[in-house]
Parts: sequence; structure tokens; C-alpha cells
Amino acid sequence: MKPSVAAHSVILAFSILVAPVSSHGQQSANIPRVGYLGNSSPGLERDLVGAFRQGLQELGYAEGKNILIEYRWAEGKAERFPELAAELVRLPVDVVLTAGTPGALAAKRASQTIPIVMASSGDPVETGLAASLARPGGTLTGLSSDSSEVDGKRLELLREILPRLARVAVLFNPANPVTAVHRKQTQAAAASLHLKLEFVEMNGGEGFEAAFAAIPRQLPGALFIMPDWALVAYRARIVDFAARRSLPAMYGNREFVDAGGLISYATDFPDMFRRAATYVDKILKGAKPADLPVEQPTKFQLVINLKTAKALGLKMPQSILVRADEVIR
Repeated sequence: MKPSVAAHSVILAFSILVAPVSSHGQQSANIPRVGYLGNSSPGLERDLVGAFRQGLQELGYAEGKNILIEYRWAEGKAERFPELAAELVRLPVDVVLTAGTPGALAAKRASQTIPIVMASSGDPVETGLAASLARPGGTLTGLSSDSSEVDGKRLELLREILPRLARVAVLFNPANPVTAVHRKQTQAAAASLHLKLEFVEMNGGEGFEAAFAAIPRQLPGALFIMPDWALVAYRARIVDFAARRSLPAMYGNREFVDAGGLISYATDFPDMFRRAATYVDKILKGAKPADLPVEQPTKFQLVINLKTAKALGLKMPQSILVRADEVIR
């Protein structure tokens, strides 16, 4: 029995809905393709991807219609970046969008010709990504999340919450080249605040047990988690550890506070991803990355989780609450 005309229409409509947005064999050569090199997973970077898409929409782009995005996810494993970057180069894509220094370095090494836009990175000059902020040179430009005052501000906030604080355990990822810059800035700030820092390595998922065993031995009064997108991928485990040990913790990414962490002071990363769309647009219209200055952060967010403060038995100072951009109750 032959299907009716109506049945044909339903089948056709369903096939359109389930068809992939982009098909490498059929896509128009005129539609630009952006490679998105993600640090963790689609769920964990939903807000960042959403902000980037919003920026594109504001510039007249519609994903799947006049721009295509190829997503690759490192799942919190920085060692995957070279392979993922190479995949994007082989497609090829017209522009690669990265977040964080390891991904940007991998993309730069994977191609000498494909433009790279950093949605965020540590100091791009110190890490060899750019010749200078004003004229980055080469094929890479974008936005830097680095600010020499931010690490010190984080320690100042911890001291304000805990006036008697003397010792802080600092969790960091040694695989991230920009860690050395943050470490130097944090040590300088600690000296002026008379705080003793104990640095603890956490290199990928395999380093958790050693790090979590080392921290209690140092008898810290608080935790300080350096900003690092690889660590964000494991935020649930880190936040859970801080809760079990009743340790107040300052985070360099607000995603930790959304997951139950105490406090974060960080660059407004969604805003940076939204602004990164402007760089992608300019490059697709013919601008050279070498001529586009690297932007530095202009917006920062102080986020506090009062539920966590209560669980820790902490009374958050009013002087901090009135300065908070967001308070989770």
C-alpha cells in the first residue's frame, strides 16, 4: 500500500528536522566555518557557547544558515588539544575560536595560516602567543583574561572574610603555561598580606587523589583555586572536597560557585565570548589577526554563595555583600 501525500509530507518534514545542521559533503563553499575548541563539554560550557552565539546573532549571523560551527571538546584533558586542533585544521575551518592558553597554543602549532581568535587567555605575550597586545602579529588575536591585580584582589577578599587567615593552599594546574604568571602575582600579593601559600599541583583527573591528600597535611585555613578551564571541568569534585574539609575557598572561575563553591572573583567570561564574535566577524570580512589588538578584561564579577557560607558557619561581611555582582541564596 503506497503512503498518502500527507504521509510523504510528514516523512519529509521529520527528515529535515533530524538532519545534521552541517554536512561536509553538501555544505555551500560560501558559508564560513568556525572551529570551536572547547575545554570541557557542551553542558559545562553552555553559557560560554551561548554568549558566543549571541554575539554572532547581534552581528547578523545565524548558525546553520550563514555560518557553521564545528565543536571539539577536550573534556578537561589539555593533552587532547593538539589532536582536536589538528582535526579542525584538516576540515578545514576558516577561523578557530579558543578559550585558555593551552588550547590557543595547540591551535597555533596546528596551523600557520588559519586565523585564531582567543575568547580568553592568560597573558598572551608572556606565553608566546602574541608579540604584543597592540600588534599581536602572526595568525592569532582576541581577548586576554589576564589582569595583574586580580590574583591579589582574590587574596584580599579571602582575608576580608577570614581576618585571622594565615595559611592558604593554592590548587593549580602545572600543565597550563600561564600558571607561572598567576603564581608570581599571587605570591607578590601574599607577601604584602603576610599570608603563607602552599602550592599543590592538580594535573588533570589523575592528580586528584594526590592533591586531596596533600592539602590537609598543610593545615590551610582556606583554599585558593587558580583560574584554569581544565580545573573547571572537575569543579564538582573540587567543590565537594572543600565542603567535606570545611574549607572556605576562593575560585578563579564563577562556575565553581554555581556548583556550590563559596566565592569567586573573575573576569566576566560570557561577556568575553560574546565580544569574541566581533573578532571572528572582522576576520571573516578580511581583517588580519596580526593587525587586531588583543583586548584586556574590562568587566569582573564577584559572586558569593550564601548557602555555602552558612554551611561553613561563616558570616559574610556586609562590606563584601554590597560589592557582589550576584549572591546565590
